[in-house]
Amino acid sequence: MVQLLNIHHGYNFRDLGGYRTADGRVVAGHRLVRAGKLDELSERDQTFLAAHGVTTDLDFRSPEEREAAPDRLPVGATYDFNPVFPYDKTQVTKSWAEEQAEFAFDPQGGYKNMLKTYREFITNDTSKKAYRHFFDLLLASTDGAVLFHCSAGKDRTGMAAVFALAVLGVPEATIREDYLATNQYVGGQKAKVIAAAKQEGANANMQQSLADLWIARPEYLDAALATINAAFGGMAQYLSAGLALSLGEQADLKQLYLKEA
Repeated sequence: MVQLLNIHHGYNFRDLGGYRTADGRVVAGHRLVRAGKLDELSERDQTFLAAHGVTTDLDFRSPEEREAAPDRLPVGATYDFNPVFPYDKTQVTKSWAEEQAEFAFDPQGGYKNMLKTYREFITNDTSKKAYRHFFDLLLASTDGAVLFHCSAGKDRTGMAAVFALAVLGVPEATIREDYLATNQYVGGQKAKVIAAAKQEGANANMQQSLADLWIARPEYLDAALATINAAFGGMAQYLSAGLALSLGEQADLKQLYLKEA
C-alpha cells in the first residue's frame, strides 16, 4: 500500500507507513518519508510536510547537486547533509564521463551504468558510511518523521528504503513493490528530461539511456541484492557486518518504527 503525499511542487514523496512485516506488525505512519528533491517546494508544501510530522531532512545528494538545487526545508525541520557518493555521478571519474559520451552510441549505456551504480551502493565505502549514518539518525529520532531524499527519490533513496524496510522485517516482495512504485511518479520528470535532450539533438540511443536512468528497473535492485549475497551472504549479514547494525540496534529500530496491526 503506497502512501503518496500531496506535494504540489515535487514528486515521489511517499510515507512508508502501513507496510506489513512478516511477524504481522506494520510500519508506523508519519515516521519514515522518502522523497525526490526539495528545491522547488512551495510554502504550502513546506507547511504540509511540517504538519505531516517531518522534523528531519536527510539529503543523500552530492555537494554539486546540493549547490545547484538547495533544499527548501519543511517548516521547523533540521537539515542533515549525507552524500551517498562524494561527487555528482557525472563527474566522479573519467570512466563515467566516457560512459556518458558513449550513451550516444550504445542504447544500453544508461542501463549498464545503473547496474554498476547499484553494485557500488553495496561496495563503496562512502555509500556504506552514508547508509550507516542514515540508521544512526533513525535511532536518534524518537518522535516525528525523518524525510530522506536524493534528486529523483529513486536510487540512493530507494536503497535506503530497501535497507530500512529490511531491518523492520518487511518481506522482500513488498520491498520490491515499494522500490518499483517510483515508476508511477517520475514519468513526468523523465519526459521533460528526454524532451529537453531531444531538442538539443540527442539521438535515439541517448534518449533510451536517459530513460533507463529515470526508471526503477527490477534488474537494478537485483544487482544490489546479488552483490549483497556474494559479498556478505545475504541481507541480514550485510546489515550486521556491512553497516555494523547490532542486533540490539535492529531491535531498537523495530521498537521505534513499528506498531501493532
